[in-house]
Amino acid sequence: MTFFSVLLALIIEQLRALSPGNPVSALLQYHAESAAHGFDAGKQKHGVLAWLAVVLPWTLAVGLVYYVLYRISFVLAFMWNVVIVYFTLGFRQFSHYFTDIHLALNNDDVPRAREILNEWTGLDTVDMPVSEIVRHTLIHAVVASHRHVFGVFFWFLVPVGPAGAVLYRIAEYLARTWSQPAVDRTPAFSTFAQKAFFVIDWVPARLTSLGFAIVGNFEDAIYAWRNHARQWPNANDGVLLAAGSGALGARLAGPLAEPLSIDALATGDGGPMPVGDDCTPRALQSAVGLVWRAVILWMILLLMLTIAVWLA
Repeated sequence: MTFFSVLLALIIEQLRALSPGNPVSALLQYHAESAAHGFDAGKQKHGVLAWLAVVLPWTLAVGLVYYVLYRISFVLAFMWNVVIVYFTLGFRQFSHYFTDIHLALNNDDVPRAREILNEWTGLDTVDMPVSEIVRHTLIHAVVASHRHVFGVFFWFLVPVGPAGAVLYRIAEYLARTWSQPAVDRTPAFSTFAQKAFFVIDWVPARLTSLGFAIVGNFEDAIYAWRNHARQWPNANDGVLLAAGSGALGARLAGPLAEPLSIDALATGDGGPMPVGDDCTPRALQSAVGLVWRAVILWMILLLMLTIAVWLA
């Protein structure tokens, strides 16, 4: 049932993408903002209480509905799985930015590409060169593909099923939104949300990275994973971006990267060698292929697992 739930949800999502302003997302946003406003009193423990107040009702409700529907009818439980995966996957919720940037660069419309990247990421893109536009687009695309697709896959496969997918997406949402600067929000409030999502995302991030390595340049991906993951402050994102960089053959240097001198590059004594080439618009097309190959890999593994369960 798990394989066909994911497959059907992917097909539906490709045919009709979920609107970012859908009622479920709006309700979650209202719930998260209300909890933050009601619990934030300047201490980390208040963030813990707010996180539980948001995550537990959604996760338990989804799990309870699945349990009740499964007791009534296998078909109803299957349909519930499809609905939950459809609402949690969100492949198309970020891909339109990527596609529009790719199209703008192909048409040599660099100002339009800068504008879309700024809308997507909030980065200052004024006078940003094409190589940097591509680099930042790839960085955000790699992380977004994991958090909107592969991370959801993993948590949907654990025994709690649809409740796991909801747990992952809400934890990611709270870590991201509560860490954004706000006038009425204290810095300590978002600490637990970020730590909780880091733990929840630890295994999925490494499985996604391994998938990128398998379907991309395996040797460079593993080398970059081992030697360049610490270029990013977040260890999970660092693993993803390092492996993605090696798999793509595109140099995605992180903010903590230490530049090598010309002499170090020549002698090889200045630390790990950089992996990949400078970012060009051609790398965007390569990234599309990498993500879809990784999706196919996951679906094949899921199908094999489903067949094994049926034959057991």
